[in-house]
Amino acid sequence: MAISKWVIDPTHSEIQFKVKHLVISTVTGAFKSFEGSIETETEDFDGATVAFSADVNSIDTNQEQRDGHLKSADFFDAEKYPKLSYAGKLSKKSDDSYTLTGDLTVKNTTKPFEFAVEYGGNMTDFYGNNKSGFEISGKLNRKEFGLEWSAVTEAGGVVVGDEVKLIANVQVVKQ
Repeated sequence: MAISKWVIDPTHSEIQFKVKHLVISTVTGAFKSFEGSIETETEDFDGATVAFSADVNSIDTNQEQRDGHLKSADFFDAEKYPKLSYAGKLSKKSDDSYTLTGDLTVKNTTKPFEFAVEYGGNMTDFYGNNKSGFEISGKLNRKEFGLEWSAVTEAGGVVVGDEVKLIANVQVVKQ
């Protein structure tokens, strides 16, 4: 089979993260500008190569001041490192369960990282476009990627948790 290329449909996709605030609640954020592709020789995406990047300046936690802090040198240092990226390979585990294994680069630090992937299926839309959907999730320690900033409240509470949950719901369209 020939290699087919699929690209993320940004209007039907979302890239989110969740992190504990004060260890008592969770803040959700998203990257609003991103792109990605899948290249595969199989119809079921087994063995497909995946490439993804997100614009750090598109970060949105629904709070402008916090977004500015996240873009600063305390966290992502968006001026110096404007993108985060991932390159990996999909491996089928069962009918709709995959593992995505590859390298995640954040703030000029690249480390091996594995995501759990749930394949949502394939469908042709109203316009004849062939689309597939995936739900992707993983957890990382932000400090391993140079996101070191930390503070403790007067009462001894941690302001930002170290563990970050990554959740992506993506729809890809065949080119």
